[in-house]
This record gives sequence, C-alpha cells and structure tokens, in this order.
Amino acid sequence: MLRFGILSTAKIGRELVVPAIQDAENCVVTAVASRDLARAREMADRFSVPHAFGSYEEMLASDKIDAVYIPLPTSQHVEWTIKAADAGKHVLCEKPIALKADEIDSLIAARDRNKVLITEAYMVTYAPVWRKVRSLITDGAIGTILHVQGAFTYFNRDPGNMRNIPELGGGALPDIGVYPTIGTRFSTGKEPLRVQAVTRRDPEFGTDIYSSVKADFGDFELTFYIATQMANRQVMVFHGTDGFIEVKSPFNADRWGAEEIELTNRSHNESTLFRFPDSRQYKREAEAFARAAKGENEEVVTLESSKLSQKFIDAIYRASEKDGWEPV
Repeated sequence: MLRFGILSTAKIGRELVVPAIQDAENCVVTAVASRDLARAREMADRFSVPHAFGSYEEMLASDKIDAVYIPLPTSQHVEWTIKAADAGKHVLCEKPIALKADEIDSLIAARDRNKVLITEAYMVTYAPVWRKVRSLITDGAIGTILHVQGAFTYFNRDPGNMRNIPELGGGALPDIGVYPTIGTRFSTGKEPLRVQAVTRRDPEFGTDIYSSVKADFGDFELTFYIATQMANRQVMVFHGTDGFIEVKSPFNADRWGAEEIELTNRSHNESTLFRFPDSRQYKREAEAFARAAKGENEEVVTLESSKLSQKFIDAIYRASEKDGWEPV
C-alpha cells in the first residue's frame, strides 16, 4: 500500500480526494499536515488517519508516508512540490501544477534528481468517460475531426475564495480553462499551434473571470468559453465528418449531470448512448498514481505533458492582449 500524506486540509482533499484514496485498493492516507495542528488532527480523525502534523515540513520529514497529495493554493504548488520531491516523496499535485510553463522545468529537475514520481492531478484523464471518448476517436467512430466545442462555467463571487485572489493563483483560466484544453489534447493526441482569445477581468478582484478561445490544432479547431460568474454549465462536443460525440458531464463526473457520452451518426438518425454509473475518477487517479509510483507500467500525466498544457494557457493570456493569432 502506498502511504499518502495530505499537505493541507483544503476542501477538495476533504471532500473528494481523501475519501477516494481511502477507498482505493493500493494506497491509503496515513498522515495529514496543516499549519494548525488542531485542524490536521480534526481531519485525520474524520478519516481514521493515524498521524497528524502541525507543519508541512514535519510531515515531509516523516517516515510514515511515501507520497504527498498537494491541494494548496495554486501559487504554492511549485514550491511545495519541489520540497516534497527533495524529501524523497512522490507527488500528486492539484492542477494547475504551475502558473507559467517555464516553472515546470524546475519540477522536472526535482523529479529527475530525486527519482520520484511527480504528476498533476487531472482526474479526468483517468475517468472511463474520457478513455471512451479517446477510443471512439481513435477507432474512427466520427471520421475525421473538424471541430471541438466546449464550455465550463460556474458562479462564484466570494472574495475570500482563492479562485478570486490573484496572489493565490486565482482566475478562471487556471481553475477551469485547463479542462477543455486537457480534454481535447488527451482525446485527440494533438497539440494546439496558435490561439485567439478574449478575456475579461473582475474590476474588484482583478482575476480573469471569462475567456472565449479559438485554438488551431492544424487538422481541426477547438472553440470554448469558460467563466466563473455565469450560470453553471459543462459540455464538450467532438464533431467529425461521420458523426459527433457529446460528453454530457465532462469534468465533474456525476456531480453536474449524468456520466454519459452520446455518439450520433452523420445523418443524425441514429445515436448510441454510453453510460458510466461508477466512474469514481478520483479513486482511479489515486490507484493509477500508486501503481506508477511503484514502478508499474501505468499511464499518468507526465510533467512534460503538463508543460504543454500550461503553454496553452500562457498563450491564451497573451492572445487576450492582442488582435489576431498568438503562437503556442
């Protein structure tokens, strides 16, 4: 069993990732760390975790863990990923793992010098829904892809939420813009060449709250919009010469709607519905991470792939400041 330490008591860890690790077959949470020992102990007790630490450094120095899960604010991801790797721990870090593509070079160096696994927690890449989308595209179910369309929006104007605080790495693009981009890259195996974008910022918070993006992948285009101050919506559609695939609840599986894919033929007179009633994508993510950390041949998100994802986001920010195309 791979032994996880949880670096902070953040909500995503409490509500989604820690329960998934505890439910996994090949890993377990053995420690929780917080800058407040009482909070660490409270969370540890909630999940029957044996060890609680009142500092991150103390947990990283412990022999009670083999790996860490990092759900800290985005602005702290690079710092603590490197510290964990230098302590000899494998690292599963929440997305985005960095705020600039060139920052990931330091993570690659930390991974290589310490011979540990470092991967970004894109849970969707472990979900049966997205594995099926990829296989349908690979098998030619929709012919040649010509267009991909996506949307991911929610409403949050809480000034205390890290997503609305620039200093903590807040903003719509770091938080949710990464999903249409990773979903398209993962499913098609293609990389964007150039982008156009419009981005709007909240006048009070200073964070980006809306982006409309057009990306040229050479053989096809991706268009999507994301927002943190719009009514909730998620959708991804892959449209080809012979049909299209609509992913009904693409990113928060089973939380925003049914875990379904609908494959429709060219004439729009026949559809096939694929349902995934037991996705448990966070559990699958933890299990895949544990297998890879043990040296097994397992597909995980590499830091090299993470750098390509972040180059995409960086290019969207640059494109938002100009008219016309911006190279990725």
